[in-house]
Amino acid sequence: MGHLLERMPRVVVLRMGHRIPRDYRVTTHVCLTARAFGAEGVIVSDVVDERLEQTIAKVVETWGGSFFVKTGPPWRRVVDDWLSSGGEVIHLTQYGLPLPEVISKIKESQRDKLIVVGAKKQPREIYEVATYNVSVTTQPHSEVAALCLFLHYLFNGAEFYWEFKGARLKVIPQERGKKVIRLR
Repeated sequence: MGHLLERMPRVVVLRMGHRIPRDYRVTTHVCLTARAFGAEGVIVSDVVDERLEQTIAKVVETWGGSFFVKTGPPWRRVVDDWLSSGGEVIHLTQYGLPLPEVISKIKESQRDKLIVVGAKKQPREIYEVATYNVSVTTQPHSEVAALCLFLHYLFNGAEFYWEFKGARLKVIPQERGKKVIRLR
């Protein structure tokens, strides 16, 4: 007898406030972190950045998976569409409730999750429309670090054992040195 698989909620990151060219490197790191730690994609709001889309597409082509980056849609429309489709919005900030205190409730919810990270000071409105404002410490910090820690908590550290389908390259963990094998 087979087991019924519980539907996993979708996890997508919304990057708000991306400024070209100022934030290119950090937004690239947001995308890389989101991919490696289990999100299915990143939406970069309010600005089209084809270079960013191409850079991440090359990473996916080499390292596998079905990760996407979409740039341009207004943040408010993304959030409204997400909420109207039954999802929840989780805004990572230094001002919300502490991550360890809310993560269990977030994990229990089977609603799709839109994780919001900013590049600059966020509009007051995002704090009001978010389902959760989650603090990853109460000190100024990097959005990349906040996203990494949140996804690590959300997926219970499973990212260390994931295989990415369609990869050309794969790292073989070892105590010393580097070992990378070509898969195709």
